[in-house]
Amino acid sequence: MKKSAQNTGVQIPDNIAQIALLVRKDWKNVYFGAVPYLDAMHSLSSVNESYYEDSASSIINYFLANATTWRGEVARAVKAKLKQLVASAN
Repeated sequence: MKKSAQNTGVQIPDNIAQIALLVRKDWKNVYFGAVPYLDAMHSLSSVNESYYEDSASSIINYFLANATTWRGEVARAVKAKLKQLVASAN
């Protein structure tokens, strides 16, 4: 059975820029396809904001699509939190 993000002990903030900092700290060799979305996430504080013409939700979804090679406890917790934030915005 898989652990949920709540059981991992990793505390993930709601602020997207802070999440992006956490990703950079944990994911040593960021996949090149995820880099532009991770860079954009550094400029966002809320899922209700926009980065130029793109919504924060779309930036997060594109990041998640390109972050499949990022693994581990922190990765699972961050991905779950980002999915939760996108779901709450819709």
